[in-house]
Amino acid sequence: MSEAYELKAEARERVGKGSAREIRRNGKVPAVIYGDKQAPISITLDYKTLYYKIHGGGFKTTIANILLDGKSIQVLPKDFQLDPVSDKPVHVDFLRVSAKSVVNVHVPIHFHNEDAAPGIKRGGVLNIVRHDVELHAPANAIPDAIDIDLTGLQIGDSIHISAVTLPKGVTTVIQDRDFTIATIVGHAAEVEEVTEAAAETTETEEKEGE
Repeated sequence: MSEAYELKAEARERVGKGSAREIRRNGKVPAVIYGDKQAPISITLDYKTLYYKIHGGGFKTTIANILLDGKSIQVLPKDFQLDPVSDKPVHVDFLRVSAKSVVNVHVPIHFHNEDAAPGIKRGGVLNIVRHDVELHAPANAIPDAIDIDLTGLQIGDSIHISAVTLPKGVTTVIQDRDFTIATIVGHAAEVEEVTEAAAETTETEEKEGE
């Protein structure tokens, strides 16, 4: 897990769209801290600092300590909104956490050693079914990423979640199936076929979770 970092914040007395627009014009970003059975706190954060944290990677899997009115509040970023044109942050939601907190969080998947996969060397294509996996993990032990080694994989091989070794105390949210993470396929037509099947599976899972 990445090392926790600090964010300096100011309390936000007024809320609403008009107030939020004014905050953004002044180089700040409106945000809220919620959870842990406490009342939500509306805050503002420095735009530049937040921009680089969000676009630097690992933002939603790294603990932050928000400094507010002389106190430090430990949080995990849960959601953020970006301007669709400029990619600038316009709002962030933070969840209060503690050493005992266990959270559900989407962790990215990183693939390694494509050049050591015979199937890819022979013209096969890595078809990524899932770019991240939702994990149930202690807030202070969230993995930065799930690393997948492609060494030795042939055309037709599949990588399932059962092949992934997770840290102690960390489990997948989906427990009722050995879902596919990626496959090595032979050509573009096969990629399209597998992708369509994966989309149908994902859609089914989303409906079951509603």
